Amino acid sequence: MLVPAAAGLFGGRAPVRVRAWDGSEAGPEDAVTVVLRDRAALRRVLARPDELGLARAYVSGEIDVEGDLTDALARVFADLRDRGPFRPRPAALARAAHTALVLGAVGAPPPPPAAEARLSGRRHSRRRDADAVSHHYDAGNELYRMLLDPSMAYSCAYWSDACVRTLDQAQNAKLDLVCRKLALRPGARLLDLGCGWGSLALHAAEHHGARVTALTLSAEQAGYVRARVAERGLHELVEVREDHYRDFDGEGFDAVAVIEMGEHVGRREYRAFAGRLRALLAPHGRLLVQQMSRRGRRPGGGPFIETYIAPDMHMRPVGRTVERLERAGLEVRDVHALREHYVRTARAWAAELERRWDEVAALMGAETARVWRLYLAGGALAFEEGRMGVDQILAVRRDPAGRGGAKAPLDGAAAGGAERVR
Repeated sequence: MLVPAAAGLFGGRAPVRVRAWDGSEAGPEDAVTVVLRDRAALRRVLARPDELGLARAYVSGEIDVEGDLTDALARVFADLRDRGPFRPRPAALARAAHTALVLGAVGAPPPPPAAEARLSGRRHSRRRDADAVSHHYDAGNELYRMLLDPSMAYSCAYWSDACVRTLDQAQNAKLDLVCRKLALRPGARLLDLGCGWGSLALHAAEHHGARVTALTLSAEQAGYVRARVAERGLHELVEVREDHYRDFDGEGFDAVAVIEMGEHVGRREYRAFAGRLRALLAPHGRLLVQQMSRRGRRPGGGPFIETYIAPDMHMRPVGRTVERLERAGLEVRDVHALREHYVRTARAWAAELERRWDEVAALMGAETARVWRLYLAGGALAFEEGRMGVDQILAVRRDPAGRGGAKAPLDGAAAGGAERVR
């Protein structure tokens, strides 16, 4: 009874097989099965008939998927592309609501899952930025130890050639690629802006002799990086600062790296951010921005990402980021697309999550574990389908006289380039 009414929300045919708590079942025989376990799932979807309503039902366990979650998401997204935005017709909503009433499923939706971000204050104020960072990155270092490679690199890896087979190898290849592009040498001053758990800062110091300032807003990350610096005896080469980029008073760096931090700066704030990046560099200094991009009209990460993962996130097409950097007085020398590399990276994280599912659920709770499962499956699919991208943008600061920015030539080995992902 329920499933046929629910199928009406998709124009009479569901992109997946659906089974409800009342025993009704419908949909393609060869598709994965979406299980409606609780009446609350329908209440959520009726109250919020979009991506966020479905995500809330999944995170809370009211909806589950039997089979490949990525396949289920791919089928739903393909159906939505064919039909346009998920806007059920009033008649279909009315039929579903009537059926829900008969089954006793009508009522106020349950409160949102506790895993949702709840920020307040002016967007991209210092306090709100810190709260947004804390929501995701201060979830606990142990969670990230379970999911990431030993370097704790939480950004797109670089599957450079057929010899790179593991996530650990791919992250190491990415860190070395960044250091080569920045032309790091012993004694060079590097600012790692948004340093995460210190993978780049430690790599640059240990393998290239750079003097690194690692900047983060996360207390958990700052403490972790300081401990790793002490363990490796790198206190003379690595300084960890817990500060907002607007308040950081450094300058004259030979190189600045911004690895997947620029997405959190904000649309209006990015112009000033680009100017700040230029000011941090010495003349001829190099900038490497690794940043996600998004196609289409909506510049953010989407309702699920912005509610559960990265509040206040803003992404734009890569060309617009290049334009903002150039307007700030930086000369862009190379744009290296890594979209396919993020597909493999997200799937490696997802595989580790599934392998250690019981441990993650015990540590973080079932809701948070389900958030991560949905996040990684949906993220890999978004990159695979080209709805999102990620690029390394290499730029230099021209000297005051306006002469060319790079002391050393940016050849192919230093600048990198697009290649097929194996």
